[in-house]
Amino acid sequence: MTLKIGITGQNGFVGTHLYNTLGLFPEEFERIEFNREFFLDEGLLDSFVQKCDVVVHLAALNRHNDPEVIYSTNTNLVEKLIRSFERTETKPHVLISSSTQEEKDNLYGKSKKAGRELLVNWAKKNNAIFTGLIIPNVFGPFGSPFYNSVVATFAHQVSRNETPKIEIDGDLKLIYVGELVDVILDAIRNQKDEPSCHIGHSSEAKVSEILELFQKFKTQYQEHGEIPCLRSRFEYNLFNTFRCYMDIENYFPRQFTQHRDPRGAFVEVIRLGIGGQVSYSTTVRGVTRGNHFHTRKIERFAVIKGKALIQMRKIGTEKIFDFYLDGTEPSYVDMPIWHTHNIKNIGEEELLTIFWINEHYDPKDPDTFFVNV
Repeated sequence: MTLKIGITGQNGFVGTHLYNTLGLFPEEFERIEFNREFFLDEGLLDSFVQKCDVVVHLAALNRHNDPEVIYSTNTNLVEKLIRSFERTETKPHVLISSSTQEEKDNLYGKSKKAGRELLVNWAKKNNAIFTGLIIPNVFGPFGSPFYNSVVATFAHQVSRNETPKIEIDGDLKLIYVGELVDVILDAIRNQKDEPSCHIGHSSEAKVSEILELFQKFKTQYQEHGEIPCLRSRFEYNLFNTFRCYMDIENYFPRQFTQHRDPRGAFVEVIRLGIGGQVSYSTTVRGVTRGNHFHTRKIERFAVIKGKALIQMRKIGTEKIFDFYLDGTEPSYVDMPIWHTHNIKNIGEEELLTIFWINEHYDPKDPDTFFVNV
């Protein structure tokens, strides 16, 4: 029996990652669609909560010129949710994302704590399962620059040749969004009943250290096509984050430097600061390979013979990027995480493609999910 899960804030930063990850387990979870307009219509909100076995409440206002608006908005959203539970006499397992800013002297932190406590009281009164997640700073792909985090802002600015400014070079306690989603899934699967569940950070860095890494990624990867040395899981996650903030549509394909002499041609395909696996494929005319995506792997397609169309689409969106490559001018396209991709032979001759991926293929953990572009 599948669990029916609804996410308020489904289209937000964490909500998008949670929604997409739930979609990887269709036999275990059914996603109940949420729209922000539901909070403006009691009937729609009631219909939503009645369908849910689990409600993950992520919807919140993070920034506003008036802190009082932040406080009132966030507490009102929780109150509307509780009133809907009461009207419909439902008591799903509720999870809320609160923040380590709960104890700080700002109205955002106070609003998150107040909302969590409102749900604590509702759960006690109704004998419902409740998980109050108190979360450190979250980073990862697809957050909104100048809104979600300094990591999103700096990744956007550095990759777009803008000049970041460090306001305060503080120490950040961070968790990668994929790690946070794993915590949420664990709480759902185990029906964790914990009103004050503190989520530990997985990494810690100064703002200047993050900026320095992004500048290194820009020089080595974005400008020279080299996969940098990634010394920790944190740097690996930062690199995948950085890649997703680049102007992917206009960056690829990247042409190789081809050295020709009377013997033929020599092309350097990739310089690596990390290991992995190299392979090649031949593809006959008209055939398409791929139509899958990865959630962590770094991958490069290098066309060295024939003509190819590489297509790419971010999961959860409709826009398709088309990249045309020709072996007479060898070039490559790298695959960002959470982007389904394929390659098609559009020429008259056999297509020859070299593939590099940063980790050996493990059939027990392939990180390969099939979805048509």
